[in-house]
Amino acid sequence: MGNVLSKYHLPGETIGIIGGGQLGQMMSSTAKEKGYKVIILDPTSDCPAAQVSDEQIIAEYDDFDSLKELAEKCDVLTYEFENVDAETIEEIKKYTDVPQGTRALTITQNRRSEKDFLMENEFPVVANIIVRNEDDFLKALNQLGYPSILKTVEGGYDGKGQILIQDDEYDKELVHQLIKSSICILESKIVLKKEVSVVISSNSKDQHSVFPIIENEHRNNILHISNCPARVSEEIKTQAYEISRSIAKKLSLVGTMCIEFFVSENNELFVNEIAPRPHNSGHLTIESCNISQFDAHIRGICGWKMPQVKQFSPAIMVNLLGQHLNKSKNKLIEHSDWNFHDYGKYQCKLDRKMGHITILTDDIDNEILKLKNNPIWND
Repeated sequence: MGNVLSKYHLPGETIGIIGGGQLGQMMSSTAKEKGYKVIILDPTSDCPAAQVSDEQIIAEYDDFDSLKELAEKCDVLTYEFENVDAETIEEIKKYTDVPQGTRALTITQNRRSEKDFLMENEFPVVANIIVRNEDDFLKALNQLGYPSILKTVEGGYDGKGQILIQDDEYDKELVHQLIKSSICILESKIVLKKEVSVVISSNSKDQHSVFPIIENEHRNNILHISNCPARVSEEIKTQAYEISRSIAKKLSLVGTMCIEFFVSENNELFVNEIAPRPHNSGHLTIESCNISQFDAHIRGICGWKMPQVKQFSPAIMVNLLGQHLNKSKNKLIEHSDWNFHDYGKYQCKLDRKMGHITILTDDIDNEILKLKNNPIWND
């Protein structure tokens, strides 16, 4: 059994990670560099994280006996995604140290509870109304107007589980099916100027490492390009940092978290979502900062002192989806400036995140233009 009472964990101890995707892989890599042993729990044999870890328990995420086995084998437990069962994690806390706790998990797993948390604490959010049936939807639509976005309250990511309601020609059957499948929330769609995110990490002593604000561009609701620092005003940056620190404190953050924001055409800032774990937009911190979001996560959950983040160079990250991976590999010999990451996923699927490229540059605008003109990302 791990040392449940310990508030810090030193190299040589064992870290358990629930989830074996690319976030777990990058957590594991930095933990191994620091001298920790790592055990992964994931249902897929030889998943990306298992490839760089000491051991894998092959099991579903809700398999309590396997989670208990993981807990008993490790000194500290963490997770790479938010859709793990909070009640199960509470039980697992009997067997090992789970410094992140379950408060952030419980709140962010459900869009309604997340919005309630944000509104109760007077953080800015777009207008939204809960939708339990089609009558609720019609009343909410009448109140919020067009355009609006209908989203399931649980389980959505990369644009899944949501429908844009652009005008009265919206697909009524799709709306019917979504409402039938889940409680939903209808949100006003603002006139968007930019999407930005702040990655912040903390230890149990409320010491924070805050990364420079990141600007994000999506294609088909999947993150395409991130650049850091974001091209926004100092006022927006200051407000985003203040909100992020406040959210981290109110959620008793331990480890790494990402807060996603909308910036409206009128330069209003709204909190969009909270991800209680490292985030796709933060991958560029690996090459561009003195510590990465994954370094900060391991430091946080292990109780180390949190350093001030320093960015050595502006950076751009572009995602490699299934349709991009092989094309980008074939161009590697032409690009000494590409920091190339392949997650080692067994199946290369359309629109599945397979890797990313980070470019360090002093000319963000020009490099983004070159990426957008590169035929690799036309598909």
